[in-house]
Amino acid sequence: MPSSAAIHDVVIIGAGPAGLGVASTLRRLGVAATVVDRHGVGASFLRWPPDMRLITPSFTGNQFGLVDLNAITPDTSPALSLTEEHPTGAQYAAYLDMVARLDEIEVRTGIEVTDVVPRDDGHLTVEVADGGDLIARNVVWAAGEAQYPRHTGFPGAGHGIPTVNITSWGEHPGDDAVIIGGYESGIDAAANLIARGKRVTVIDPDAPWDVIDADPSRILSPYTQGRLRAADDTDRLELIGGVSVDTVTAAGDGWFVTTSDGEAHPTDGPPLLAIGFEGSLSIIRDRFKFDEHGRVELFEENDGSTVVPGLYLAGPALAHREAIFCFIYKFRQRFAIVARDIGERLEVDTEPLGELREHRFFLDDLSCCNDDCLC
Repeated sequence: MPSSAAIHDVVIIGAGPAGLGVASTLRRLGVAATVVDRHGVGASFLRWPPDMRLITPSFTGNQFGLVDLNAITPDTSPALSLTEEHPTGAQYAAYLDMVARLDEIEVRTGIEVTDVVPRDDGHLTVEVADGGDLIARNVVWAAGEAQYPRHTGFPGAGHGIPTVNITSWGEHPGDDAVIIGGYESGIDAAANLIARGKRVTVIDPDAPWDVIDADPSRILSPYTQGRLRAADDTDRLELIGGVSVDTVTAAGDGWFVTTSDGEAHPTDGPPLLAIGFEGSLSIIRDRFKFDEHGRVELFEENDGSTVVPGLYLAGPALAHREAIFCFIYKFRQRFAIVARDIGERLEVDTEPLGELREHRFFLDDLSCCNDDCLC
């Protein structure tokens, strides 16, 4: 890279809610970030099947200081702009695009980032697959998880199809479906398939449909629970907990999903995988440190990498102590934490961020983040 190349104050990887949310927060400080994405604004949401919706409800309460749970800025509301309580993926992508346009956020598409490399001068090189690397003083990794579904973990997992890769539930073949994984995406798949007259078996060793916990990140949402009850009333749903999947094998025109108790569950359509995500952090894994449970370790005061100075994380991979920031209304509370640190590094006034506290968009005290206190 020639020395005359432009140096960006901030480069944000990912044009989803986390990336655009941080960019919008930085705008309050007069800092213009360059957002890059392989596909475009809200790309993960645009891949959703038409029947899939956000599980957190949108409601307009801005006039009373209550920000829409799905908003990424305190002065916008998907409920108001979309007139939907549970927006579809396409609708939410339209909301994100609206925020990008309102805040005049520069979004560059068609850029596939392969690494973020520290330089001798203290800056960072954002390496791009087909060249055109970017140099930045600060980089925010906000590439998310949804485009990187997990499809390993047991023999024959390759026979399965991640639920996030389904474009239409009506086109899924067969009359009997086996879904591996019973959290949100698994139950969403079950509800949609049962609505189309199919018989569905859901397998999950943790039986999340039976879990009761104060942290909404660890239980099924009320929206999903309601759909689960409706699906169960059809007598075409079987929930199997307490056992894990050992193998998936092809058999003639179908498949058998064999569980740890020796039972074989037949399906005439490819098994569906709802077993989580590898996450985009796998692309730059060496630039962050991970604990023994596989969670990324960050500086709590700024969500920065403990390995690479100037590299920050935003989005659903965030976790501090016992708090899991996997929902939009949770990880948005850390946007100002990142923006404040970047602002201080750039020597700009960060006082404008103080007003975000009253909207719960500014959480920097993690002392209550444990099993007994929700953040």
